[in-house]
Amino acid sequence: MKIQLNGEASEEVSGSTLAALMKKYGLMEETTVAEINGVIIYRGQFNLVRIKAGDRVELLKFVGGG
Repeated sequence: MKIQLNGEASEEVSGSTLAALMKKYGLMEETTVAEINGVIIYRGQFNLVRIKAGDRVELLKFVGGG
């Protein structure tokens, strides 16, 4: 299935959860903010939300520093 991931076309497994997508790219739930089709997804929902064809997914990783 085709989705947009961080503004780029991407082929992902149909029915995959947001948590599985994040794991595939090595992102930890504690340091990642997720948005699907303009709606922020809260951490407690990452395992519940399924990615669908055509979704626009944004994954933002926080990095500490000074």
